[in-house]
Amino acid sequence: MQLSYRLFKVWRRDLIVWSKYLSASIVANVGEPLLYLIAIGYGLGSLVQNIGGMPYVEFIAPAILISSVMNAASFETTFSSYTRMQTQKTFQGIAVTPVSMQEVVAGEILWAATKALFNGFFIFLVLWAFGLVKHWQVIGLFPILFLTGLMFASLGMLFTGFASSYDFFSYYFTLFISPMFLFSGTFFPLEQLPLWAQKLAWLLPLTPATQITRSLFHGVFQIHHLGALLYIVVAILIIGPLAIRKVSTRLIR
Repeated sequence: MQLSYRLFKVWRRDLIVWSKYLSASIVANVGEPLLYLIAIGYGLGSLVQNIGGMPYVEFIAPAILISSVMNAASFETTFSSYTRMQTQKTFQGIAVTPVSMQEVVAGEILWAATKALFNGFFIFLVLWAFGLVKHWQVIGLFPILFLTGLMFASLGMLFTGFASSYDFFSYYFTLFISPMFLFSGTFFPLEQLPLWAQKLAWLLPLTPATQITRSLFHGVFQIHHLGALLYIVVAILIIGPLAIRKVSTRLIR
């Protein structure tokens, strides 16, 4: 599989289209995490004791941030990419140009990761406005947000390669994304789960991303987090090429 700079033309095309409905996209992507922050972080959090020496809202804030990145990348490479691929035939139209089908798919994945990073940045601004950003180490969050977006963009695109209709995505979000949102250390420490469930949770892609994000958010990065970072990088290197190959093969046929 050979990719060139032409994949960035696909990325640029998606960026231009997105810029036309930027304000609506920001409201859609920031609104739900903001409601979670207020209702659960401050509402329910007032009834919860401190976790790890921090208020509950500070515990869930970084998890809401990284979860929003997961959701943004996942929606972009499922519903949006499927529309461009199957309904609008945009992929096929671009592939008529010197851009190969592999580069079209790779550009879509890269764009989804970029959009997820933008989304994470807007959520970050909200958390900063609420006074929840307190450490300079949060600067290190942004590469993690992008890598996490790239991982979930690759996963979403791989699933899209098997999709036969929009209804097919119900399996992905109900059986995969929603359980991760609940059981990846988002709303409670993993230590609250039975040991077997903790081990299972660490197999979920969102778990290592949540752990790294929470540590950096609170100004701490420990050596064992390098293993979580390695998990994300390896997942990208494996799933990304698989997704590109699957979708390209489907469309070329």
